[in-house]
Amino acid sequence: MNAATVVLALLAASSNATASVLMRRAATGPAGAPRAARWVFWSGGAGLLACSAVLQAAALAVGGLSVVQPLLASELLFMPAIGGAVFHRRPDRTTWLSFLALAAGLALFLGAAAPTAGRATADESRWLPAGTAVLCLVLLLAGLSRLVAGAPRAAVLGLAAAVLFAATAALIKEVTGRLPRGGPAALAADWTPYATAVTGLTAFALLQCAFRAGTLVASQPALTLGDALTGVVLGWTLFGEHIALGARMLPEAAGVALMAAGTFGLARAPAVSGQWDAEPAPGVVRYRTKAQAEAEST
Repeated sequence: MNAATVVLALLAASSNATASVLMRRAATGPAGAPRAARWVFWSGGAGLLACSAVLQAAALAVGGLSVVQPLLASELLFMPAIGGAVFHRRPDRTTWLSFLALAAGLALFLGAAAPTAGRATADESRWLPAGTAVLCLVLLLAGLSRLVAGAPRAAVLGLAAAVLFAATAALIKEVTGRLPRGGPAALAADWTPYATAVTGLTAFALLQCAFRAGTLVASQPALTLGDALTGVVLGWTLFGEHIALGARMLPEAAGVALMAAGTFGLARAPAVSGQWDAEPAPGVVRYRTKAQAEAEST
């Protein structure tokens, strides 16, 4: 795990966290907010998401999928602070502790697992079964999301988006690995750039659905941790990246337990069913239409 990989992944994580907050802000918005105001938040979030993708690609070019994707989970630490600043509300103590437990558990798991870098590109024969498994899982989660509502729906859609974002990262790694072989001309005739675009755009669309379905506290843990763990699985399946087993399985299990505790804590946190990221805090000026202002003055 070299320093460049860590720095680039952390920058991508912070950019991702800010993008999620801004796009959630655009999806909800205060009552009566002008469309232009929502567009500013949405376009800012989309731009930061694109920036995060570039940083992630750079990290994947010098590091393994099993390292980069879990490091992106550090956005869980950025999320409450950035969200509190944008929505003018502080997350409750339970939410903070749950986020920290999730991040600490993942850090413990990664430290014990010590993922290896693996190959620069995957065996061509592995893409079809891996892609089929990813597609079936996403379709299953999308179907499940139609059976639930509110926070559970946001979490399920966040997990579906996470699986596709991890698959997009795997494809990005494949693209960066194939690029030096034949250059841009050969890559333009290859299937991987187009599969990357389709997978990434579909993940982006599912992410928007998750933001509209429920609060960030409901969708973000599933999104971030699902991305990290799916990345580890795809790194092992496609690129031959391995994690340590044997005696290290004990701290790895402790890390998973911490992540489970954090998830359970978030499920019980007031912010999951509350409106901390859907309504402005007391004292924050709301937008009012002309008709609303005239009605209030009469």
